[in-house]
Amino acid sequence: MPQYVMLSRLTDHGAKTIRENPNRILEVDEELRAMGVEVISQFAVLGEYDFVSIVEAPDNLAIAKASVELGARGSVRIETMPAIPVDELIGSIR
Repeated sequence: MPQYVMLSRLTDHGAKTIRENPNRILEVDEELRAMGVEVISQFAVLGEYDFVSIVEAPDNLAIAKASVELGARGSVRIETMPAIPVDELIGSIR
């Protein structure tokens, strides 16, 4: 299944939600799973983004729909990129 990198920035509303209910992060992972997107790994980071997640989704449309759904809630802004395993890239170059 294709993998994607999701870069997430919390809005003020999202930061308040996380402060009041830290488990909300895990609840969103479950909501993504219900949308057909599996969270492989997730990191809280410092800097421009608040979270970096590696996810799997059936295709670009599925990950785009999940990103729009989460972003429409007003608690997070998401940038999503397809991730190509290095071995696959090397194989395609040869």
